[in-house]
Amino acid sequence: MYLSRARKVTWRWEGRVVLGRITPKVYAWRFDWRTFCSDTSGKLLGSNSNQATTELLDKQDSTNDVPQYDVAIVGGGMVGMALACSLASMPLTKHLNVAIIDSNPALMSRDCIKKEDPPDPRVSTVTPATISFFGGMGAWQYVQLHRHAFFDRMQVWDYTGLGYTRYSARDVDKEVLGCVVENKVLQRSLLSCMEDSDSQKRIYPSRLSSMTLNLSSSLSGSDNISSQPRTSLAKLNLSSGNSLYAKLVVGADGSKSHVRELAGIRTTGWKYPQNAIICTVEHTEDNWCAWQRFLRSGPIALLPMGGKYSNIVWTMDPKEAADRKLMNEADFLKAVNEALDNGHGPRPQSDVTSGGGLFSWLKADKASSANEPFEVPPKITKLASDRMVFPLSLMHANTYVSKRVVLIGDAAHTVHPLAGQGVNMGFGDACSLSRVIAEGVSVGSDIGEVSLLKRYESERKAANIAMMAVLDGFQKAYSIDFGPLNLLRAAAFHGVNYISPLKRNIISYASGEQRVPLFS
Repeated sequence: MYLSRARKVTWRWEGRVVLGRITPKVYAWRFDWRTFCSDTSGKLLGSNSNQATTELLDKQDSTNDVPQYDVAIVGGGMVGMALACSLASMPLTKHLNVAIIDSNPALMSRDCIKKEDPPDPRVSTVTPATISFFGGMGAWQYVQLHRHAFFDRMQVWDYTGLGYTRYSARDVDKEVLGCVVENKVLQRSLLSCMEDSDSQKRIYPSRLSSMTLNLSSSLSGSDNISSQPRTSLAKLNLSSGNSLYAKLVVGADGSKSHVRELAGIRTTGWKYPQNAIICTVEHTEDNWCAWQRFLRSGPIALLPMGGKYSNIVWTMDPKEAADRKLMNEADFLKAVNEALDNGHGPRPQSDVTSGGGLFSWLKADKASSANEPFEVPPKITKLASDRMVFPLSLMHANTYVSKRVVLIGDAAHTVHPLAGQGVNMGFGDACSLSRVIAEGVSVGSDIGEVSLLKRYESERKAANIAMMAVLDGFQKAYSIDFGPLNLLRAAAFHGVNYISPLKRNIISYASGEQRVPLFS
């Protein structure tokens, strides 16, 4: 996690032990972000969209030269950058000085995103709530310049063939259920949104080496950022040799969060006995429906990416995943088609003619999708990307906040990917935290105080735990192949398909518009 030439040292300073790293370089950079390079994006970014200016920061020998920020976001991924964009878009917070710390070179990549290139296998299924969040801060307009695929239908079934459920945006009077977007498009869109804002921001292409909280000395000088004393600010030391102070440190640095570790925040969770394979595939016909079939070894999902491209997310035993990753293309495509249709069990029988069986008495209240027959997913004909494998786990931080530290996204929680909710939970965190920070600014509160940050935790922790419980329950329920349980699952499929209020509430919950998947 640290640079290879770094040496580990220990400082004793004012009665506290601070672990850190010393590295030979002491450079950080300020970037004028210009990210899109297509003709279309140039209309939004201006004629100088390919230019980048860099400013070399001198070595900070004096404590008084250490810059001070209102917010330091450690982790410039999608969730961390979404928080920065949200703060930059709100009148109460756009004046805040924001530092983003991330050593990933892709963050500053000038590579073009070409529409003619095959889609990247790393995608996110964003919900209507996330789309609204992006739209509100001005980032969705950049997503629309690139490949993205809305879907308005979803079909879910399992290997027993005993039942299925169809969902439609029409069931809740909406146009779409969600949108599948490549992660690199979301990231680049957020960068472009950030660049076009007039907020004060600086990116440090570096790693966080150490963090010291609760400083007791009163310091002056602020690198033209603030003249207030630095009592009780957090001090961050970076692998580049630079340091900075911040009123609030946001850990957006993923499931192995260094911020969480340095803040001493413990976690609860476990590893699933499953890995997931992801890849991009081509099929014979256009696809605008999301498909998910539960198999004995785990679910397989086929997510539309526009036209004849779709994304595969296939969960299975780790050894099986390793074997399938090494399969030749023909054998892998055969295995995928069997998993999606004619293998592992029979197709469900359509209930349209039978009127719903046990649930026929609900005919008058059926959602429109209950009248739709079972459909066979499109046949996969070609592998359009490399296959990638990653392990699955559930993790939840015992607390999201401590003095001057707050966690968002995967730093606070990780979930099973079976419903594609992980990144949406992170965007929900970013939206909530930015709103709480704005509330604090409006009344003159210290944005790093635990009492303020607890408002964010109380809102997001309950919502995240509820979602985690639902997803973990699904994972466990479908990991058992037992006759009576199979019948119970089939009854659940039929019930959801025909009990209109339940179906509407499930859709609203999955869309991010409702906190608890119960009848309203």
